[in-house]
Amino acid sequence: MSWTEILGFATGALCVWLVARQHVANWPIGIANNVFFIVLFAQSGLYADAGLQIVFIALAAYGWWSWTHGGGPGTAEALPVRRTTRTEWAALAAAGAVGVLGLTLLLGRASDSTVPFWDALTTGLSLMATYGQCRKLVESWWLWIAADLVYIPLYAYKGLYLTSALYAGFLALCAVGLLGWRRALPARGARTAAEATA
Repeated sequence: MSWTEILGFATGALCVWLVARQHVANWPIGIANNVFFIVLFAQSGLYADAGLQIVFIALAAYGWWSWTHGGGPGTAEALPVRRTTRTEWAALAAAGAVGVLGLTLLLGRASDSTVPFWDALTTGLSLMATYGQCRKLVESWWLWIAADLVYIPLYAYKGLYLTSALYAGFLALCAVGLLGWRRALPARGARTAAEATA
């Protein structure tokens, strides 16, 4: 166990706790967490996860802006929680499948990774979930839950026991976040009225 892993644990737990409460401070805390995990995962041979952290930093900048500006130009309204549309699901599934396949092949051929598929799978799920989090899509929590169910044994296998425990905590926080975001959804009647005036 290293200081990098300990700091990754602390910032990661705080970040997910803040996301579940829709607090915008989750984004800068998450960026700090990504920096710690770049170092940790590179040292552990989890190269896709290390590279994923760089993408997370870019997505965090987008998510930070999206949460504070409603995701639209010239607006300062908070971004509302909403459900994922069928079109969004189709695009996410296609991008995720292509990404996992391509990354599995890349890691298997161009690195010494001992877990290329699992590393690629968690990367794909995490990117899909992070995009959903940036747009406040309530189903992004299900993607995080799926990713965490793979991360927990993967990190234990790599000897990153504190990080594995952190992701077990993330799994519990994901359940809290899912319930909280579902409660934050507009009532069905309000959604229908909004869609009718759009």
